[in-house]
Amino acid sequence: MDLITWLSDRNGIGHRADARAAGFSPTHVRAAIRAGHVRRIRASWIALASAPRELVAAAAATGRLTCLSLARQRGWWIPDGASARLHLHVGTNAHRLTADAVLHWAKPLVDRGNRVLEASVEDALAHHAQCLAYEDAVSVWESAAKAERLDPESLRTVRWPDAASRACANAVTGLSDSGLETVFVVRLSTWGVPIRQQVRLAGHNVDVLIGTHLVVQLDGFAFHSSSADRTRDVRHDAQLRLRGYTVLRFTYAQVIHDWAYVEATIAAAIARGLHLRPA
Repeated sequence: MDLITWLSDRNGIGHRADARAAGFSPTHVRAAIRAGHVRRIRASWIALASAPRELVAAAAATGRLTCLSLARQRGWWIPDGASARLHLHVGTNAHRLTADAVLHWAKPLVDRGNRVLEASVEDALAHHAQCLAYEDAVSVWESAAKAERLDPESLRTVRWPDAASRACANAVTGLSDSGLETVFVVRLSTWGVPIRQQVRLAGHNVDVLIGTHLVVQLDGFAFHSSSADRTRDVRHDAQLRLRGYTVLRFTYAQVIHDWAYVEATIAAAIARGLHLRPA
């Protein structure tokens, strides 16, 4: 394997100590740099021109991707309108960036050494708790728990560094199918009515069940978009109504941008006793 292939297998960027361990001598690496095949990122890293900008910036800053930047890379849910600024976890030895970046100066929960350009999942979650509004942070945590197959009870045993992280850990259920669902549940969590997620009714799971008989289905961007999906949803709604349930459907735009309408509609339904078993 040549150096270019070795770097390509590592997302286009690698630590020079790892390159040496893989059999590429310092002389070999310096020759590749002089020839323009790879570029040097500070003293310790080498990269191809195709290396992701975020990872190159992390190496240049002696930091690691974290918070929203790591969430994007790993496919976690991102709050609507979240800033595209780079988020880096850095220590006291960090090189200050001239570029616009959010720097998380903190002792890591998991010290992964100086050859890794991504923060641990636990550190990234702690940074989300400190960086985002509570409902957005919990939504990211729920998404990460699902994507990374994290057990909510195990998350609660982590030695989180602050109250915000502990609050998020205590709120995670592992039940949400989407960030939209988490936002909805968090916003209603202080209401004095039982709220359950992903309850199986009439052969399919419903997103949220309020009380015993008020079903809320949330139609996000990624779901319910095809004709077949819509037909399935309408059929399921009909079966729920035949069993005495009231079904309310809200879109992503309504929950995120018109919450007053959603809240008023749910309040009206509860006031009419639609969350209770019919007489």
